[in-house]
Amino acid sequence: MSAPTDYVKNLALRVIDPLVEVLARHNVSPNTLTTIGTGFTVVAGLVYGLGHIMTAGWILGLTALFDVLDGSVARRSGKSTVFGAFYDSSLDRVADGALMAGLTVFYAANATHHNTSMVVVCLLGIIGTFLISYTRARAESLGINAKVGLMQRPQRIFLLSAPQALFGLFWDGWVLMAIVVLLTATAWITAVQRIAFVYRATLRMEPTPIRMITDPPVKAPTRITSRRAQS
Repeated sequence: MSAPTDYVKNLALRVIDPLVEVLARHNVSPNTLTTIGTGFTVVAGLVYGLGHIMTAGWILGLTALFDVLDGSVARRSGKSTVFGAFYDSSLDRVADGALMAGLTVFYAANATHHNTSMVVVCLLGIIGTFLISYTRARAESLGINAKVGLMQRPQRIFLLSAPQALFGLFWDGWVLMAIVVLLTATAWITAVQRIAFVYRATLRMEPTPIRMITDPPVKAPTRITSRRAQS
């Protein structure tokens, strides 16, 4: 079943296709696009920390464009590489950390919206987000595709950008608080789902114990008495 973000992504792919063609024709490196997108995300995290939530939401929305562009340009130009996938995944972790760190600073330092409980929630969100990526990466090293779970990265980025861009600190910041709590809870649920998935997969991979079959005991040969002995 397709998620709502899948429809948004497919629509975005059709809209930016001419741009993808231009970038591929001019040999723009997909890694450069990945770096620029991560830079925008880090800036969004800084703006979150400064308390400009609506502005940060719009900046973060730009990163979604680069998330789509880098992969599309790589495929269109034939520049998909193993290092490119590694580089993209590594910078995704930088981006995720920057966003949650910015929100942590916001709740820790903002005079109006200071909330110690939300600081704890944000810190738990950072751990859960990194645990999601670690469990998948570790599973792939075992030959298991563990891209499962309730909340994937596109959904997280969408929830951290669109509602904030449109509503900011609407309802005295309760909309943002609800989203952060939701992201933290679903991050941990997703991590547990992936651990359970890998556990079941490794059970199927375990070799079936082979029962050792021993030869039946050799009976001692029956002594045959010769006719001469019987006579």
